[in-house]
Amino acid sequence: MTHPLSTTPFGRRPMTLGMISSQLAAKAKPETAIVHKWHVFQHIKEARQVLGATDRALTILHALLSFHPETALEPEGELIVWPSNEQLMARANGMPPTTLRRHLAVLVDCGLIIRRDSPNGKRYARKGQGGEIEQAYGFDLAPIVARAEEYKTLASAVQAEKKAFRVAKERLTILRRDIVKMIEAGLDEGVPGNWRWFQQSYREIAGRIPRTAPRQLLESLGGEMEKLWREIRELLETFAKTQNPDANESHSGCHIQNSNPDLPSEPERGLPKEDEAGGNVAANHNLRSLPKRELPLGIVLDACPNMRWLIKGGEIRHWKDLVAAAELARPMLGISPSAWREAREALGDQQAAITLAAIYQKADQINSAGGYLRSLTDRAKAGKFSVWPMIMALLRAKLDGSKPTPPSAGGPAAPGKPTQPGAYQVSAELRASMARRPK
Repeated sequence: MTHPLSTTPFGRRPMTLGMISSQLAAKAKPETAIVHKWHVFQHIKEARQVLGATDRALTILHALLSFHPETALEPEGELIVWPSNEQLMARANGMPPTTLRRHLAVLVDCGLIIRRDSPNGKRYARKGQGGEIEQAYGFDLAPIVARAEEYKTLASAVQAEKKAFRVAKERLTILRRDIVKMIEAGLDEGVPGNWRWFQQSYREIAGRIPRTAPRQLLESLGGEMEKLWREIRELLETFAKTQNPDANESHSGCHIQNSNPDLPSEPERGLPKEDEAGGNVAANHNLRSLPKRELPLGIVLDACPNMRWLIKGGEIRHWKDLVAAAELARPMLGISPSAWREAREALGDQQAAITLAAIYQKADQINSAGGYLRSLTDRAKAGKFSVWPMIMALLRAKLDGSKPTPPSAGGPAAPGKPTQPGAYQVSAELRASMARRPK
């Protein structure tokens, strides 16, 4: 067939430099290139955003390709199709005429097809005596063949970018989850650290994540999250290495974290000097021989069972439950909010809750619970106080069969609760641990 001479669109549609570029690209197609039209269409569909094509435009391109009888497109073959608008609309799922014309123009602007308009703007083909096509007017699919490798490269780049975006988003999601859970673990386990700063840093970074973000921003925020993640992880790992491998809340020996174990305990305000509530002096005498670890929650509850009476159901499973019980015990003991606030600031929430639990357990031996707590707070600020001697004294009182310590007058014992020392049960493991220590 003879190649068409028409290179400009019919009617009022203008000629553009983009059309000329598309026509030049079509002429530069390799002579030996044979492409699978549906494979190329798949690559175009994957790279449509880069090419500037719309979903509707690709629907029309799919229809145009379906009018070509061959699956394999050859450079020297007939690459012009001439369907009418009615036929195109039928294969484009009933697309309206105005929408069809608008998206045909998009395909032309993207360089995916070339217009080969007839003198009167109609689409048709002129055949010779042998039935071969001599001249055709319609849409030229030559760019599909000429730019097949380009479309394949673009599709690969788009897939790689999507994968990188997905990886960056998954990484950021996992880091956010890990940081939140590690902070919760650090607070629940009483790990010493600046957890308030960690929480503020996490919220600051998370607050800069928009609803829709490019890959570069996600990777940048992911880097900041990973730095914070490493700091928290190292803090938790360092603390875990200082613990005994067999230590947990239900199976562990008595221990203490004491900033100055060499200093003996001093009498407190509001507490009788005699015997320091059943053995504080003896407990302080053995501080050097004890491992410097956090006091387990199970031992605290063994020493201060009255705290269970303040919680509905009597279940205290985490440190935050003990802190909540301490908040209820404070007004019963007549401790002012300011004294409680100062104790929490000096000791931390966990240590302050243990201290108040011990005061609540031996409330009948203390004249002024508020003054006693302030005295302990002052000693804690000076680095001369640890909760371990108080807890050990209460445990020894149980093991020795001492007189029970009912709750204060402001907090009556729950009905049906045991009030004799024999009614409180101490684990055999804890009893054996206590028996090995000098009194």
